[in-house]
Amino acid sequence: MTSTSRSNRVEPEAARQATLAFATPAGRRRAAPVRFGRESRRDPLLPQRVRNGLLDDEGQQCVQVRLSAADAANPAARALLDAEAGTALRLHRTLAETEHAALFPRIIGYELDTTEPYLLYAAPRGTAAVRTHVMSATDQRVFARDLMLALCLLDEQGLVLRGISPTTVLWDGTSIQLWGLEGVSRTGRPRTPWGRPPYCSPEQRRGEGAVDARDAVWSAAQVLYQLVTGRPGPADRAPTDLAEHRVLAETLRGAFAPLAADRPTPAHLLDLLSPGAARRSTLNPPADETRPHQEAFHHALRLKRKAPAATPEPEHSGGEVLCPYCLETIQLDLTALYVTDNKMQYQQLHIAGIGNPVRRQDIMRSAVQKCTADPDFPEHFIPVPYLTYGRPLTIAMVGQSSTGKSHLLTQMIAEITDGGLEPFGVKWQSVNPEQHARFVRERVQPLRNGKVLDHTGGLGLDGFARFVESLLLTDASGQVRPVAFFDLGGEDLVRTDAALRFLLGVDAMIFVVDPALALPLPHLDHARKRWNLEVNRDGDLAFGTVLDRLPKNGPYLDVAAAVVLGKADLLRFQPPIDRWLDETPRTSLDPELAREESRDVYTLLRHHAGQAWLRPFDAIRRCTLHIASATGGQEVHGRYPAGAGPRRVLEPLISLLAMQGLIEVPGGADAYAVGAAPGSHAARRPAAEGSVRREAQ
Repeated sequence: MTSTSRSNRVEPEAARQATLAFATPAGRRRAAPVRFGRESRRDPLLPQRVRNGLLDDEGQQCVQVRLSAADAANPAARALLDAEAGTALRLHRTLAETEHAALFPRIIGYELDTTEPYLLYAAPRGTAAVRTHVMSATDQRVFARDLMLALCLLDEQGLVLRGISPTTVLWDGTSIQLWGLEGVSRTGRPRTPWGRPPYCSPEQRRGEGAVDARDAVWSAAQVLYQLVTGRPGPADRAPTDLAEHRVLAETLRGAFAPLAADRPTPAHLLDLLSPGAARRSTLNPPADETRPHQEAFHHALRLKRKAPAATPEPEHSGGEVLCPYCLETIQLDLTALYVTDNKMQYQQLHIAGIGNPVRRQDIMRSAVQKCTADPDFPEHFIPVPYLTYGRPLTIAMVGQSSTGKSHLLTQMIAEITDGGLEPFGVKWQSVNPEQHARFVRERVQPLRNGKVLDHTGGLGLDGFARFVESLLLTDASGQVRPVAFFDLGGEDLVRTDAALRFLLGVDAMIFVVDPALALPLPHLDHARKRWNLEVNRDGDLAFGTVLDRLPKNGPYLDVAAAVVLGKADLLRFQPPIDRWLDETPRTSLDPELAREESRDVYTLLRHHAGQAWLRPFDAIRRCTLHIASATGGQEVHGRYPAGAGPRRVLEPLISLLAMQGLIEVPGGADAYAVGAAPGSHAARRPAAEGSVRREAQ
């Protein structure tokens, strides 16, 4: 860690001058001239660079931790800086007004969505313990007490600081300050190798098991051993000379156990060093302003459980399916098949002349059928596999054009094709290989390479909705269903009634909420200014347009729906978004966890945005709420500097597939969305009940 001793302070004649514009922990923007000193690596094995600075508008000494443009192009390096920023901001929210704040670095500001992202801290307090050669027994106790106190405060928030070493613990003669926040992980997450021996625990070094607060106890004990003895201890066992050092022998003997389960907790050690200190360090949580909104969420679910589920309409017979465009029933007609030529023009396919069954099947998979069920409807074509695998599933993306629906849908398809549904027993195949290859080439690959996608219109010149992409999904039982995705913007829905008529045949919907439009939080002011947006307290116009057009049978609409708070990276350090974006991808469905996320999103929107933004949840019986980011960060000059890194984009679709019966879920598809009544066991609905077809009114 860069020191702020006199020899390293920023002197005007050696300084590099710049002007920084950054976000403060309160979410406001600040611009300040700054002079920087020499730059160095904070840790030779990590990408972050560090340099002292002087903010000239206030004469404040600071430290900048940053990534070069080359390092910032690496998503893993950005993730480290994000982790550090998230921890520093969380500690600021929790400790800023307490006596414990000085135990950790104080963040001044940050700018992460840029080609050279950085954090600004107040100047460190003290010098690295590695420079301390002799420490008295009295100082040893104070040092150990403060170190365990810091670990207790982290443990209380479910955080574990990995990588504690003599270079990350600073000492000013009276107290410590704990740096290295990029090494923080959440308790219970899978361990990954981190740190250096002997300071990382044996389990941490091997990346075995789950992160435990007692991992940091081992590290702290090793730092203290080196301060007392002047040498590092063994990397996998207790030092043999502990009995010769009173402070270590009295308090830390168990801390050197090779297994975390055999070590004392930070709170236990803190009480040994300072009786009662663990209890006194417990933070009093602030008043919970969200409780009324959580109660409103649970009340809404109780009302939904009392409402009867819609009776499923009978399946169409004779191989008939509903055309997603004209909403008339059609079936496979071998005399109305077409394929595209090299000029992308439709040419009729005479399948009867193809005798080879393998070749015939391959050609059929790439063919389309002209739908003539409604002669007054504009000309339209349906992929043949859409007509040959039973009842299709149609999913519509709904929201204003600025919400990022196209990026979200593109990343959702990309995650599917990467095998993201396989843990749930669902496999995929393209409906039309040529169309899928074009989608990957024109949408998926450019976005993954960091290019911002152009807006994709969901309507053709003839005014009706068309597939954006379609896939064949095979569930765990072997049932195959075509799934077609439509992307409709608010401007499309008000331009023509054809789009609204199309909605009558949709099985499921994903409503995408733009936080910049919905949430009047100061952290979003900069984004609103950049995009020329204003907060809309009346909700998304597209939501209301769609909900008003859907047929209603009873107190609720019975389509399956997911509400997604998109662009969540804009608020990735704010609770509860920080928790959900940091969740590891699910490999099984947990209804309780799903309702926790729905509750948190509902509470956030109701508290800050108002009920209008929750209209889909209020109007639709089976509706879950989600947090997702299609890109993981914001674009800079038309590109995402480290590529577009999706986070939790598949969860909304997984929820819809569970409600539609393609993924089995404990308690059944219906209970997954609305919950089970207390004391009851929800019966699993048959797959056929997962979707209710509606006819044009």
